[in-house]
Amino acid sequence: MNGRTGTAVPYLLAGIRLTLGWVFLWAFLDKLFGLGRGTPAANAWLDGGSPTAGFLGKAATGPFAGLYHSMAGNAVVDVLFMMALLGIGTALILGIGMRIAAAAGALLTVLMWTAVLPPATNPFMDDHLIYAAVLILLALLGAGNTWGLGRRWTATPLVRRNTWLT
Repeated sequence: MNGRTGTAVPYLLAGIRLTLGWVFLWAFLDKLFGLGRGTPAANAWLDGGSPTAGFLGKAATGPFAGLYHSMAGNAVVDVLFMMALLGIGTALILGIGMRIAAAAGALLTVLMWTAVLPPATNPFMDDHLIYAAVLILLALLGAGNTWGLGRRWTATPLVRRNTWLT
């Protein structure tokens, strides 16, 4: 890498981290409040709607459809899903807990990929797998350190004692 490329990489990674963080955080906010993009106001979680009923109950296809349909609308699944969206989105935007955010985000997106097998436009590849790979890459490359709180986070006594929290 030349000087310009090497200087640009951390900023590009930070931009990707922030945009992916917004993808997760927006999904949380839209499902929580029913902002009308993916979730109509009538289906807002705050108004008694289920954040998993639509996707798992109606959009799930393929070999795992029965499993996902049975989970759709379950209160525990709803809470876990919403906690995951909020936690992953917040961690990515702040640049903290990148290993946990990457692992949780990769797991969540791979599970969502299994819910739509086979993908509509490709025999196996879709954006869920790309997101999973990018999340792992962001954690491995320390993307939380630029335009984020990653350096401060890793310097805290808690994280220094528990390096898995980096």
